[in-house]
Amino acid sequence: MFDDSIQHPICSEIPNTSTPNKRKYNLDSAINKAQEQLLNLQDEEGFWVFELEADCSIPAEYIMMMHYLDDINEELQAKIANYLRSRQSEEGYYPLFTGGEGDISASIKTYYALKMAGDSIDAPHMKKNRAYILSQGGAAKANVFTRIALAIFEQLPWRGVPYIPVEIMLLPKWFPFHLDKVSYWSRTVMVPLFILCTFKATAKNPNKVGVRELFLIDPDKEKHYFPERTRLNKFFLALDRLGRVTRRFYPKKLTDLAVEKAVAWFTERLNGEDGLGGIFPAMVNAYETLLLLGYPEDHEHVITARKAIDKLLVINENDAYCQPCLSPVWDTGLAALALQEADKQGNSESLTRAYDWLKSKQLSDQPGDWRVTRPDVEGGGWAFQFENPHYPDVDDTAVVAFAMADSTIPDLDESIHRATRWIVGMQSLNGGYGAFDVDNTYYYLDEIPFADHGALLDPPTADVSARCAMLMAKVAQNHDEYIPALERTIEYIRSEQEHDGSWFGRWGTNYIYGTWSVLLGLEQTNIPKTDPMFTKAVSYLKSVQRHDGGWGEDNKSYYEIEKYSGKYHFSTSFQTAWAVLGLMAAGEVNSPEVKSGIEFILSKQQTDGVWDDKCFTAPGFPKVFFLKYHGYDKFFPLWALARYRNELTKK
Repeated sequence: MFDDSIQHPICSEIPNTSTPNKRKYNLDSAINKAQEQLLNLQDEEGFWVFELEADCSIPAEYIMMMHYLDDINEELQAKIANYLRSRQSEEGYYPLFTGGEGDISASIKTYYALKMAGDSIDAPHMKKNRAYILSQGGAAKANVFTRIALAIFEQLPWRGVPYIPVEIMLLPKWFPFHLDKVSYWSRTVMVPLFILCTFKATAKNPNKVGVRELFLIDPDKEKHYFPERTRLNKFFLALDRLGRVTRRFYPKKLTDLAVEKAVAWFTERLNGEDGLGGIFPAMVNAYETLLLLGYPEDHEHVITARKAIDKLLVINENDAYCQPCLSPVWDTGLAALALQEADKQGNSESLTRAYDWLKSKQLSDQPGDWRVTRPDVEGGGWAFQFENPHYPDVDDTAVVAFAMADSTIPDLDESIHRATRWIVGMQSLNGGYGAFDVDNTYYYLDEIPFADHGALLDPPTADVSARCAMLMAKVAQNHDEYIPALERTIEYIRSEQEHDGSWFGRWGTNYIYGTWSVLLGLEQTNIPKTDPMFTKAVSYLKSVQRHDGGWGEDNKSYYEIEKYSGKYHFSTSFQTAWAVLGLMAAGEVNSPEVKSGIEFILSKQQTDGVWDDKCFTAPGFPKVFFLKYHGYDKFFPLWALARYRNELTKK
């Protein structure tokens, strides 16, 4: 087990599980309580949706949006400000995740939002935050998105942001940069941003709030907004400078044509009240762009764009925050898997309602950006959100279709096979799967000035690929047409295993999540448990178990080369569930590590039947943007406990 430094002893109320009858009784009791609570949280329409919380940047940006527009809801602003103050670290900075180091960009946006909300710069929390920002080089060192916001609020010259002219919309597909070469989230954020930056949008900023005190020198005299990193990066910076110099020679007709094309592109994808791309940054950019272009406030596009943004708000009695997006399909698929493990027959009514709702959300012949690379593939995926037809999610589709295939609910075969055929069609050349796009591997684009966040692309990853393998292996038992794609995916997964036996987790933190994902996928295949993929993964999971019996991984594992150095300093119920589920998938149900992991989960269950993990342990984008899925501690521990009970019953 990993030699951690912080102990969380197992509660004394947990019985000695060496007594088989008592162990079964306590498992049943815990499972029943957790199951009851999860069932109570199901919407009457059949879905589950839990809060999805990001770092303070998103709620801070909501306040900034209100000041950009001069449309300030004072009561809501006060509640968001309460939320922001409560998230400040003792050192004064704002991290991207629980227990993380300070992030200068998140700290700048939060400082600016609180100042807009009326906080004095002499208040202790503002002074501490400002001191941190200045110690990191000041606001000039912020990331690209933060610098764009500062330019819009006239706190930074426009030369301090990348040159992203709207004429990019007119570039041919063979050009080194094209929208089809970047990820879906990049496309939806960038297209309206092209217009905002081309016309140098200016915030109304009614109270004329500025943050010049966050700069070490006059921002107009700053010379190093774009530090040179590599030869390729220097080349792109040279193109950036050339573009600025030649800007004045662009014909107006060319710009007008590009604007027309950009507006047509993002209005086609506005997605009603679910918003452009279903993600907050794209929604805000689209909303502000429509107003910048003169659309009246009562225009249908403007009204629905704002409604989409406000649907993301979580407003409590004393505080409020804005979610980055909504996750009903993901939450529903995982909740269904947990309930199926707990009691397939007893939960059939709830599961039927869930699958009826999911069937209504399955996509078919809708237009989608994925069709650029796969025009002949029949649709069949699911989006992550309530509605996002242009962008079905490979990961969600694999989870939902597998859950359907694993259930005993009738009339699901058509949905299952439509989804599986779509999954096969979305396979990249290397056998793996990205989350939304095929072969989205133009890595040279990470060197453009705009891409300082390192999240421009959507390449194949082991965790998504493993869930695709899980689905294909499940349905291939009676349909061998899926086997060739499955075999290619397995080889990709094998090639991605780390030397220590783990797999990198792109969409969940991190090596525990990646390893759990792969083991559950491999379990559905014919690969023997003696295969090194299984045995090395088992050794890895056992090696990082903590002394309290649980597992936990800090997001710092995305940053540090020595990934076990000081990151496993806490255990969580859902990460423990991942590890235990992974070990059981590898045939380790009788191991002492699984037993102590189950004891840890039992010890952390609350009297209401669920768990309460406070930490952020999922990346939106590693090193840049992290999330807390509020449903993870509702369904993953239940799933693990139920699987453990069911495995014991088989003996």
